[in-house]
Amino acid sequence: MIPRLVIFDFDGTLADSAAWVMRTLNEEADRFGYRRVDEAEIAALRGQDNRAIIRALGVPMWKLPMIATHMRRRITEDAGSIRLFPGTETMLRALSARGATLAIVTSNEEAVVRRVLGPELADLVAFMECRASIFGKAPLLRRVLRRAGLPAETAIAIGDEVRDIEAARKAGISSGAVAWGYATPEILRARNPARFFARMEELADALCPRGAA
Repeated sequence: MIPRLVIFDFDGTLADSAAWVMRTLNEEADRFGYRRVDEAEIAALRGQDNRAIIRALGVPMWKLPMIATHMRRRITEDAGSIRLFPGTETMLRALSARGATLAIVTSNEEAVVRRVLGPELADLVAFMECRASIFGKAPLLRRVLRRAGLPAETAIAIGDEVRDIEAARKAGISSGAVAWGYATPEILRARNPARFFARMEELADALCPRGAA
């Protein structure tokens, strides 16, 4: 089925922000009492799910909301340094032109999303649900469905982490995973997303083929 509603994660899916996130997490390690990680360990953690990463960093679950709030404040200050992945603009414009309704569900701030996208691309996005907790995207996905007035079977939620696949399943939505974000392709494929996209350039044609009714 060709999806009528395409819901994107933002960081690691549309925006190339993984390096910023890891650098800033290390900068804030002393403030919140978790471990710093070097480049080799970062590479290894990419092959773990989100709960395993949290355990490896030594972050108590009760601290996650505080850390998330602080990180959102930091990225708002640094939003000018975040860029979209190459090909994102072309892909979003193609999906919109072929009739797909676009949405974004993210842990990030809406102001950051809009700044990184720029006004023209932001105008293509019909629905934004922001400030999701780390494991709290499923309710926001369901909210997008309600706002769009569309059944779950007409939607796909696309992200770059295991938690994105899990959230889509909880919301009853088809899941898509991308190879260019934070998590490794291997761990994403092992979680059996409905669709897997190896390159940004293939995404629009795979979801909404040219000339499809």
